[in-house]
Amino acid sequence: DVTVSSLGNAKSLRGGSLLFTPLKGADGGIYAVAQGNLVVGGFGAEGNDGSSITVNVPSVGRIPNGATVEQAVPSSFGRGDSLIFNLDQPDFTTARSMTDKINELLGPGTAEALDATSIRVSAPRDTSQRVAYLSVIENLEIETGTERAKIIINSRTGTIVMGQKVQIEPVAVTHGSLTVTITEDFEVAQPNALAEGETVVVPQTNINIDDGADSRMFKFGPGVTLDDIVKAVNEIGAAPGDLMAILEAMKQAGALKAELIVI
Repeated sequence: DVTVSSLGNAKSLRGGSLLFTPLKGADGGIYAVAQGNLVVGGFGAEGNDGSSITVNVPSVGRIPNGATVEQAVPSSFGRGDSLIFNLDQPDFTTARSMTDKINELLGPGTAEALDATSIRVSAPRDTSQRVAYLSVIENLEIETGTERAKIIINSRTGTIVMGQKVQIEPVAVTHGSLTVTITEDFEVAQPNALAEGETVVVPQTNINIDDGADSRMFKFGPGVTLDDIVKAVNEIGAAPGDLMAILEAMKQAGALKAELIVI
């Protein structure tokens, strides 16, 4: 996947396409090429009077499967007497379960857990035999460990995803924000019929400040579920940006028992 950002004063990439572009490494070599249509999560609009509205970030887009690798990647598949399996989600319980399952099927000492991520498995040297050998291993059913509590935040689109394992200890939260709204209108100043003046356009600026006087405080008790969190957030009408700040504050206070991941 490729992430594309605009340069200069471009306002939006919505509906745009990335032209054939080489992707270079730090050494200046070309390792992949990218092109394709952009998927943009934000949008913006503006009027002739200068007023505008922007949602998310319209100048950043993504191309799913947009890059094609140009250089061959070195592989150690046919080397040595063993292979290393790396778990996508590091977990000691999953590593132990996988090691026990392989040793149960292929004999003691075949697999060895190096840490929470890597499992070393003895394998035949012949490439064709190694393919058949790994075909048996990859079809084993392994009981994985309990999924860690995670909260994933996409700062560009304002998307927040919380898993069912998220827990909150007793904590009180108050929500309020200062909102400043600026609107600009244009009025026409017309001189009298006998006056020697010119018709001009005069800008009229209106500034409105909302200090969030209707803020409310709510309290989370022990054993709060995901449904309780969603219900409380909906009751106060917190926007995604406000919810991000609330979650980060809870994490700093030690009340949020989950891993915050910002993408």
